[in-house]
Amino acid sequence: MFYRFLYFGFKVYCFLFRPVRMGVRVMMIEGDKAWLVRHTYLNGWFLPGGGLKQWESLDQAARREAREETGAELGDISLVGVFTSYRQWKTDHTAVFLCKDFKFVGGSDAEIAELKAMPLNDLPAGIYDLHRSVLEKYRDGKIQTNVGEW
Repeated sequence: MFYRFLYFGFKVYCFLFRPVRMGVRVMMIEGDKAWLVRHTYLNGWFLPGGGLKQWESLDQAARREAREETGAELGDISLVGVFTSYRQWKTDHTAVFLCKDFKFVGGSDAEIAELKAMPLNDLPAGIYDLHRSVLEKYRDGKIQTNVGEW
């Protein structure tokens, strides 16, 4: 309930101030499956990720967010692309990384309700549409650019 309240406050902030934000997402791929998270304050499934902290690089943020949300330590990661979204009264720039080299060393934090590996050929109906799009492009071998809109 606490996280839902915070998320509502964040949406009000976005409506009033129209922020420009930078975040990261990680496609954690294991064989023919992608690891996805379900938050306690949002409906649906998402790629692990979140916003950058001050003095943090994109690489550091991707590794931190993966560790916090999935309990995984990432090995080699590569940049898939940087995407822009103008939804919900804000401008979000998101760097999406691909990681096939990871191991679970702990649990997820309190904001994550569930962590699950989902088949790339049968992604759930509840996955966030922008994340579904990048996973389907990856699955179909169509990720060819490093910039674009979601």
